[in-house]
Amino acid sequence: MRQTTFALAATVTAALICGASCLVQPQEVFSWKEMEFAWPSKEAMDEAVKSGEYIRENNLPLGIDRWKDKLFVTVPRWKAGVAASLNYIDLSTANTTSPLTPYPSWMANKLPKEGEHPPEDHVVSVFRAFVDSCDRLWVMETGLADILGIPHQVTSPAIVIFDLNTDKVIRRYQLKPEDIKGDDSFFANIVVDMQPGKCDEAFAYIPDLGGYGIVVYSYKDNDSWRVKHNFFHFDPLQGDMTIGGVNFQWTDGVFGLALGNPEQNGDRTVYFHPLASTMEFSVNSHVLKNKTIATDPHSYSLYKVEGSKGPKSQTSESTIDSKTGVMFFTQLQKDGIACWNTKMPLDPPNVGMITQDNEKLIFTNDITVSLLFYNM
Repeated sequence: MRQTTFALAATVTAALICGASCLVQPQEVFSWKEMEFAWPSKEAMDEAVKSGEYIRENNLPLGIDRWKDKLFVTVPRWKAGVAASLNYIDLSTANTTSPLTPYPSWMANKLPKEGEHPPEDHVVSVFRAFVDSCDRLWVMETGLADILGIPHQVTSPAIVIFDLNTDKVIRRYQLKPEDIKGDDSFFANIVVDMQPGKCDEAFAYIPDLGGYGIVVYSYKDNDSWRVKHNFFHFDPLQGDMTIGGVNFQWTDGVFGLALGNPEQNGDRTVYFHPLASTMEFSVNSHVLKNKTIATDPHSYSLYKVEGSKGPKSQTSESTIDSKTGVMFFTQLQKDGIACWNTKMPLDPPNVGMITQDNEKLIFTNDITVSLLFYNM
């Protein structure tokens, strides 16, 4: 059985001179053959196994983010038997095979029974989590269980925001019907755009990889709107992929989002890409944050083509190091992570591989920059 690995590394040269290949060996921090959870008791785990609520092999980690000593780890409900979808590891006491602790509680992660009214902090299935500078955890709750089996929409898609200091829900915002494109919509990511200290002026960007759009949410107005653009669609010539020796075809549209450093007025460049594509695009955040402009068809020309990352460079997730302006992004077909200095034009010679491993880094799904050390 192949192990699931989280590998974290801090590099200097890759961030500063990104553009030339500079392979480094990442430090392996956590590695599991099967995901384990911090059950209240052995009896509780045994009962969950017996009832089918916990099927070990169906629990696969996907998204990560960090707040102080908490490393958040999401486990989407791809199949039945996922113990808890939103979890964390206490880094102050962790070892390489630490079990996952459900967040904010076991009860919040328990699938509600038919006709049961779940608590406000419940989460059915989340793919990624985002920690902002106001000590808040944002998750896009898909509400969809057993995605690859018998899909069941347990609850409506919603943005759930937690206060990390109290572990209580600040707000739960259910997406409007016009935000969702029927059965095509699939929300697997959320990125929060805000300036430090301006907690009430936050915006969330939620890509719809199946409906080819982006949903924008204004925290201040408690309102959302759906944005359309041709750049959100997949490239029909880049959907044929081979990962880990397995060949398949994907049609996933806009997927990864990365935020550039804010300008004096607080706006910033929002970089984005479809998963089934080797291209990177961008738009200024003032376009997305203004509901009138964002939904106006005449705003089409405000979007920019950044360039191509090169052959077989399909990317799931990306993130930008604010100190250097370097974007780090996953390389699905190359079993690794690459980088690009956003101050330079985007073309293959300016893209450098940071790390590559045909065993440990198969399907690099998520990436986050928590801390980089510089020794200059």
